[in-house]
Amino acid sequence: MKRRLKNIMVTGGAGFIGSNFIHYIFNKSAFNGKVINVDKLTYAGNLENLREIDNKFRKNRYYFEKIDICDFDKMKGIFQKYDIDTVVNFAAESHVDRSIYGPKDFIQTNIVGTFNLLEIVRERWKGREQDGVLFHYPSTEEVYGSIEEGQYFYENARYQPNNLYAASKASAEHLTRAYHNTYGLPVTISNCSNNYGPHQFPEKLIPLMINNILEEKPLPVYGDGKNIRDWLYVEDHCSAIWQILNKGKTGETYIIGGENEWENIILINVLCEKIAKIKGKDKDYYKRLITFVKDRPGHDLRYAVNCKKIKRELNWRRKYDFKEGLDITIRWYMDNQGWLDRIKSGEYKNWLEKNYRLR
Repeated sequence: MKRRLKNIMVTGGAGFIGSNFIHYIFNKSAFNGKVINVDKLTYAGNLENLREIDNKFRKNRYYFEKIDICDFDKMKGIFQKYDIDTVVNFAAESHVDRSIYGPKDFIQTNIVGTFNLLEIVRERWKGREQDGVLFHYPSTEEVYGSIEEGQYFYENARYQPNNLYAASKASAEHLTRAYHNTYGLPVTISNCSNNYGPHQFPEKLIPLMINNILEEKPLPVYGDGKNIRDWLYVEDHCSAIWQILNKGKTGETYIIGGENEWENIILINVLCEKIAKIKGKDKDYYKRLITFVKDRPGHDLRYAVNCKKIKRELNWRRKYDFKEGLDITIRWYMDNQGWLDRIKSGEYKNWLEKNYRLR
């Protein structure tokens, strides 16, 4: 039975996946209710990602609140102000490298922040289960750890996080599931493979490599570059979450995969060749920039997921194959050099004051 979604809170909505999800709601769905974007605006939060949505729908159907999900009282006030019936908790510290050198923020946001939200909705939604209220927690395949060639993670796979980011996400998943089992809170969980696409902060592999290729800077590759990842175009991820919100069964977990496994070194070579073709250079021109560096601690060798459940139960299918998604992504970063420049200079942090509160 399809839910009647009215007031959707998207935490971390100024980040990469969160902002793409808000774009998906307004541009690709029939939803006509309200979206409340709650974001602390850490270094990876960029409201410029939502400029078009803000210009068209602000204080009509789209609302922004600059709040830390770890601030229990302020978050409680937001639930009261907007009568939230649906939560999609994207708010998270997500870069594995940063978790190695600064794990505290990951514990606070990913675990304590999720706990705060669960406590608030437990109180707010008591007795409202039949209204279709829902708390959705988008997580990562990394909670399962590494897997051998030819094998795949399913929804019932054993948890074995090998880095601090993955451990914090696994902890939040366990809390979410426990609130369902203990209090009957309507929740769903999803575990996705590596996302890529427009608006991704340029510390992650694909945008980092695209930017460095364009600037002819070194392309750092951990270890021997043989680590394998499954790549999911961000819009396909958003469409899967939208299906879960509307039709997913409470208490269930759904794996979302791109079914595109690539060794990092092969992917980087492909990026070099694609950009060389666009720039009219020899196909190997940018490969000279590849630089192998010391592997990071706890670096999983291979992630791979099986997403038959969401296909079978919710009729979800990915729209983009990897070649198409990669071409779109490369072109977006090349056409939005100003966006990249404002991130590198730090100017993007001033977007709120310049374009939101002073209008």
